[in-house]
Amino acid sequence: MAESAPLPPGSTIGIFGGGQLGRMMAMSAMQLGYRCIGYAPAGDNVAADACADFFENHWADREALSAFAAKCDVVTWEFENVPVSAVERIPAARLACAPRALEVAQDRLAEKRFVEDLGGRAAPHLRVESDEDFAGALDRIGTPGILKTARDGYDGKGQWRVQGGSEAQGVRFPGRTCIYEGFVDFEAEFSVILVRAADGEIRFWDSTANTHEGGMLVQSVLPAPAIVEEQVEAARELAGKVADALAYVGVLTLEFFATKNGPVFNEMAPRVHNSGHWTIEGAATSQFENHVRAICGLPLGETATRFASIDMRNIVGEQALAAHEILAEEGEPHLHLYGKCEAREGRKMGHVTRVGARLP
Repeated sequence: MAESAPLPPGSTIGIFGGGQLGRMMAMSAMQLGYRCIGYAPAGDNVAADACADFFENHWADREALSAFAAKCDVVTWEFENVPVSAVERIPAARLACAPRALEVAQDRLAEKRFVEDLGGRAAPHLRVESDEDFAGALDRIGTPGILKTARDGYDGKGQWRVQGGSEAQGVRFPGRTCIYEGFVDFEAEFSVILVRAADGEIRFWDSTANTHEGGMLVQSVLPAPAIVEEQVEAARELAGKVADALAYVGVLTLEFFATKNGPVFNEMAPRVHNSGHWTIEGAATSQFENHVRAICGLPLGETATRFASIDMRNIVGEQALAAHEILAEEGEPHLHLYGKCEAREGRKMGHVTRVGARLP
């Protein structure tokens, strides 16, 4: 979306995707006087609860996509696996930004090449198209490592960890393009979350230290350890280059490993991010509000952290059944449940943010 006058209150934001990120985005949009319309295939689309209207149609339904676009003043997305073909059905003037960011983020091989071309450093990796390729990658890169599908993986899905040579015998090429990545000896994991306006202004939130289990984020904390603080500036420089190269508008997230030799790029998400949920209570302006501000042409909000310590934890699976007990804790925990119907194993059902002393 080129620079233009801010969208007035009462305008309509279209959101591709029906998950919790879209739900929280729509809630922030309502605060600023906007209405939202969602679009996603039929399912447990919890974003619909916060939308004025919701299209439950297939990504390839051209008629539905045209009807959706006609109702929107600007269109964005809440997850990176929206088919680019669906986004391209939206008139370019109504897109918050071009779908180039989706094209890059949807292919792990293209994503790493894109970041490396901008001067970033990624884990050693090779394309895998067959069992023979996989064997060759194991020989060249070694173990431990991880085999990932090049496309469509998230929250640990489409990934197979290989700890040693004997374990590799039990992993087979899944019949689709993959990437094999060598293990990165890291001290901590962290994310750089930024918001970029159409005029190129960029603001960053503080970087949390992140903990993953089974490939899924479980906790983000501030302050981050010293090694993260030492490497944030270099990571931010790369993230800014990525945002500018994509002419991105909105919130963009890059995840990194903090190593003894500097930050190593892990992956990118051209959207609001789980590791930024703490910003709802913990920052002057949340990632969701600033995403809405950016795509609607409003001034970006301050991103300063408001508390001396912050701990955001995901509520996963059946943990949600007892989540209301958290409200009895001291310290005013901030509970967010996403309204999902079924508490399946490994499914993000909500999150809780606990904060320390308020900063002056």
